[in-house]
Amino acid sequence: MKRFVNEAYFVRLSALSSYEDYPMKQLLDFIPLIIFFALYKLQDIYVATGALIIASAIQIAITYVIYKKVEKMQLITFLMVAIFGGMTLFLHDDNFIKWKVTIVYALFAFGLAISHLMGKSAIKGMLGKELTLPENVWTQITWAWVVFFSLCAGLNVYVAFQLPLDVWVNFKVFGLLAATFGFTLLTGFYIYKYLPKDDNKANPSE
Repeated sequence: MKRFVNEAYFVRLSALSSYEDYPMKQLLDFIPLIIFFALYKLQDIYVATGALIIASAIQIAITYVIYKKVEKMQLITFLMVAIFGGMTLFLHDDNFIKWKVTIVYALFAFGLAISHLMGKSAIKGMLGKELTLPENVWTQITWAWVVFFSLCAGLNVYVAFQLPLDVWVNFKVFGLLAATFGFTLLTGFYIYKYLPKDDNKANPSE
């Protein structure tokens, strides 16, 4: 069980550099969302969006200082936050920050699909040095995440433009986070079935 938990943690798509780094990286990823949520509740969507841009920039800087690198997914997310958040503030239209979520997830799905079709699976590239899995398993994991990200992108469109703003903010901050965590655990369970089993039998010659 302990081995499975470690492997499940490792399946996160941001390519964790080590198990020990996981809690800190999770915290760094979550802080901008908490700031966004808190300022939305205390002020409005525009103050929250401005704070999200600033907090995301600080997050990138802190990540680079601590780990000497920033993952591509983090850079893509920050770029989208800066562009669509900036348009939200400049045009005073919250539709832009709503579309940002869908575009980010769509880009993740597109990136995973294209990299796999080109024979350079992004997920395998991130995790393949640490996990030994059959090629068909990498393929299944990749397409599962493509479908997941695509569903998140589509669901965000519905929640953002058919439901009240309060519902969308809760969905963005907590709903998508819970969904991603749950899907990560499911991926971990699936991977665990195909991991090479340790030979725990005692050697008779010893």
